[in-house]
Amino acid sequence: MTLQPPTRRMKSLYALLFCLLLVACQTTVWQVAFAPPGQVLFKEDFSDPASGWPRRETEEGQMDYFGGAYRIIVRRADYHLWALAGAEQYTDIRLEVDAAPLSGPLENRFGLLCRHRDPNNFYFFVISADGYYGLGKVKDGIPALFGQEMMTANPAIVRGFAANHLRLDCVGDALTAYVNGQPVALAHDTDLPDGRAGLLAGTFHSVNVDVVFDNFQIIKP
Repeated sequence: MTLQPPTRRMKSLYALLFCLLLVACQTTVWQVAFAPPGQVLFKEDFSDPASGWPRRETEEGQMDYFGGAYRIIVRRADYHLWALAGAEQYTDIRLEVDAAPLSGPLENRFGLLCRHRDPNNFYFFVISADGYYGLGKVKDGIPALFGQEMMTANPAIVRGFAANHLRLDCVGDALTAYVNGQPVALAHDTDLPDGRAGLLAGTFHSVNVDVVFDNFQIIKP
């Protein structure tokens, strides 16, 4: 069922503890530079539990295949778990995924990351189940949002325990974020020219965020 969250203040991303668990999966190395526009460089529907994504459980959370999707559960407050799509370093890409929270607090965050150089340097696009989004980067371990002091509400986000289609274009110095086909944020930054891509989910002050992802794609823009 779909629940409507109560009205509350916008959430600040600066207060988070970016205690991160880095995980990776195996995939084919693509010759991205020679791929034509629109070519799918990487595609995963999570129907095969042996396709190489992390399957582990710790005190902080759990990552595993789940009913033809990929599930991330975060049990620690102010924490992130993420999974990277192999070791390939991408420059210009378009990321897409379907994501939905299964249970836990509506004040959560989940989404996509690109140009991941290491745990302290990457770009991210996240939404929350109560209708907020954030587009930003972690640079030298310090998180910051582009053009936002806090995560911001947007009507394109379907609230509650419902699926949203997320897209993040990382092309040149431009980062463009979409929710359900609607552009919600645009930023320009030159700090990170390339890196890996993947999925992430996290908590604020409440624990037990439970999110599933499906139909993950990396596309040549």
